[in-house]
Amino acid sequence: MLAQEYLSLLTNPYETFKLADDLRRKMNGDRVSFVVNRNINFTDICINRCRFCSFRNRKRFLLTPDEIAEKVEEAVEYGCTEVCIQGGLLANADIEFYTSILQAVRDISKKIHIHAFSPMEVLHASRNSNLHLEDTLRELKKSGLDSMPGTAAEILIDSVRKEICPEKLTTSEWEWVVKTAHRIGIPTTATMMYGHIDTWEDRINHLLLIKKIQQETGGITEFIPLPFMSKNNELGKISSGSSGFDDLLVIAIARIILHPDVTNIQASWVKLGKKLVQVSLHTGANDVGGTLMEENISKSAGASSGEFMEVDELINMIRTASRIPVQRTTLYEVLREY
Repeated sequence: MLAQEYLSLLTNPYETFKLADDLRRKMNGDRVSFVVNRNINFTDICINRCRFCSFRNRKRFLLTPDEIAEKVEEAVEYGCTEVCIQGGLLANADIEFYTSILQAVRDISKKIHIHAFSPMEVLHASRNSNLHLEDTLRELKKSGLDSMPGTAAEILIDSVRKEICPEKLTTSEWEWVVKTAHRIGIPTTATMMYGHIDTWEDRINHLLLIKKIQQETGGITEFIPLPFMSKNNELGKISSGSSGFDDLLVIAIARIILHPDVTNIQASWVKLGKKLVQVSLHTGANDVGGTLMEENISKSAGASSGEFMEVDELINMIRTASRIPVQRTTLYEVLREY
C-alpha cells in the first residue's frame, strides 16, 4: 500500500485502535515485555545543532572511562542485562574513542549486552577515522558492540530533516548504516520522532521505509515512536508537540503498517508517562522499554515522568493494564514471566 492509502486509518481512529490491538494480540499474546537496563550518556558536547535538541552543551560534560566503568558496575549490581550508550558528537571522536568506551564496559563485564551508538555516531566515527563504514562497524563489533539503537532517525524525510536537523545524516545515509549493521550481524532498533513540523503522510512514509528495511534484512528488533518534547529548544517555539491521542494513534498505525515484519512496538514511559503507556498496551504496543536508571536527553526537553523505574513498578504498571509482565533481553529473549 502507498502512504495515501494508509491515511484512511485516520478517519476512524477507534477502528484503527481495535485493529492494532488485534494484531498485537496475534503477534504477542497478552505478554508485555521490559528490559532491565541502564542509560549512559557519555557527553552532551556536540558539534551538530539540531533544532529539537535540549541536551546539547548544557553542562559540557564528558565522562572518563573510569566514570563509565563506575556506572557499569552499578548497573551490574542492580541486575541490568543491558547498558544503552549514546552521546553528543565530539569534533574529533574517531574509532579509537568509541572503542575505548566499549572497552571501559568490557573491563567490568564480559556478559552485559552493549546497545550503543546511533547511526550518526557510527558515521561520524567512520568519517573521522577515514575508515569505510563497514570496517568501522566491524571494529565496533569486535570491541564488544552487541546491537545499536536506531536513533538519529527523527523523521526519515529529507525535506523535514533539512528544517529540523540539517547537519545530521540524510535518510539514505541512515538506511545505509542500519542495513550495513544488519548485514554484518549487528541488530538495531528503529525510532521515529514525530509531532513537530511533520505530517501524517511523513510519518507513514517513514514507517514504510522501516518496513522495507526489515523485509530486506530482518535486523530490526523493535520500533519505538518518540513524541517530540518541546521544552528548552528552538523547534519548541513553533511546535508544542503531539497530543496524547496522536501518540496512541501513532502506536496503532505503526503496529498496522509494520505487521507482520516488526514484531515489537515499544511505548516509552519516559516520553508518554505511565498512564498513557498503559492505554497504549490496548492500542498496539507490547513493550514498555526499560528501567533506564538515568535519562538525560528527554529530561532536558521537559519530560517529567522520571529517569528510573524500578522493576516492581514496571511489573505493576503492566499488570494493572491487564497484561502479563515479561522480563526480556535486548534481543527479546524471555528471561522471566511474572
